[in-house]
Amino acid sequence: MYLRVKSLFAIKGYRLFVLCMLLLGIGISITSPYLSLYFTEVMGMSTGAFGVFMAVSSLSGVVVNSLIAKRSDSGMDRKWIIIAATLSSALSYIAYLLFHNYYILLIAVTLLNGIGAATIPQIYASAHEAATESKSDDKTFAISTMRSLFSLGFLVGPLGGVLLLGALDYNGLFGGTAVIYLIIASAVYLFLQSRVHSNTRKNKTKGISSLRNKQIRYPLIAFIFLFAVNAINSINTPLFIVNELKGTHTEVGLVVSICAGLEIPIMIALGALNRKISNQVLMISGCVIAIIYFIILSVSSDSWHLIAAQLLQATFVAIVMGNGLSYFTSLLPDSPGLATTFYANSSTIGRLVGSLGGGFIAQYIGFRYVNWVCLAIAVISFFIFWKTRPKAALAVSE
Repeated sequence: MYLRVKSLFAIKGYRLFVLCMLLLGIGISITSPYLSLYFTEVMGMSTGAFGVFMAVSSLSGVVVNSLIAKRSDSGMDRKWIIIAATLSSALSYIAYLLFHNYYILLIAVTLLNGIGAATIPQIYASAHEAATESKSDDKTFAISTMRSLFSLGFLVGPLGGVLLLGALDYNGLFGGTAVIYLIIASAVYLFLQSRVHSNTRKNKTKGISSLRNKQIRYPLIAFIFLFAVNAINSINTPLFIVNELKGTHTEVGLVVSICAGLEIPIMIALGALNRKISNQVLMISGCVIAIIYFIILSVSSDSWHLIAAQLLQATFVAIVMGNGLSYFTSLLPDSPGLATTFYANSSTIGRLVGSLGGGFIAQYIGFRYVNWVCLAIAVISFFIFWKTRPKAALAVSE
């Protein structure tokens, strides 16, 4: 394993990519837990207004990512796309310091976040291209390791957010996050080499990149379902423990911490197994694991059942988040920008649908039955991946 990890750094620019992903994880997680508090306590907005704000700004990222994706694979220099995106993200956090009118802030953040959303997909695409140019046979392991560093940032970032908020209030919180994005932009400008794309790439991907193609459309739908399930579960589980199982807030903390702590090593281990297990098999296995997990939650009668089941949840999350990107790049090996955008958009749409829908489902059918809904969605996703299995294998072989 040590030699495999060491070999990753033979990929040109890999140290930079790893650093960028770690900083992105820290930057996002510093601010995200406190945005709802800022809107409700400082700006005096309702939770509904905050939900609309997050939905609109997230969807703008989907639109811009989709516009950039194909162009980035057929001529645009990814270095300058990443720089523009990170600078835009920095400006979006500075906008919180400058604008205190809800509608002006909504317009500013929507426009700036839309451009900024291209950062992560384009960094992944650059890493995939660098691995190809370096003739690395460990692309899946390289990407999953990068993804694990992003997750590590989410373990570090919230503590930084607490310190900034306590010392400098929200000015420090938003200003500190903007500085992190400026550091990323500076590092990319100084150390990432520009790459000239081959004009033949566009022809290679013609016919398989369209959403009209079932090989792309069906897995994309399945990923949206799985990200929605994960978002619903993250909202419902704490409420389920406290209100249905009469558990404590300490037990809620244990569930969240155990899952987060297990995700990173499992993600790295699964990436290391990519030579033995295909991405298609991993995704089918991930759906099976999710089905077992939600069956356990559906019949659980005590909080310790959920605590014990976090090994399953962590494995499911590690598969979807760690190997999902490799799944799309295996379908579109000559279009890393398009592949990473499909993955990023499915994540954004899924999390948005799950976040908006989870609360409504719990309100009308109860916390326990939310787990049954998640179980049904996981079953549907399983059948989608199973149905596309032979075709996906064909796309990879081609």
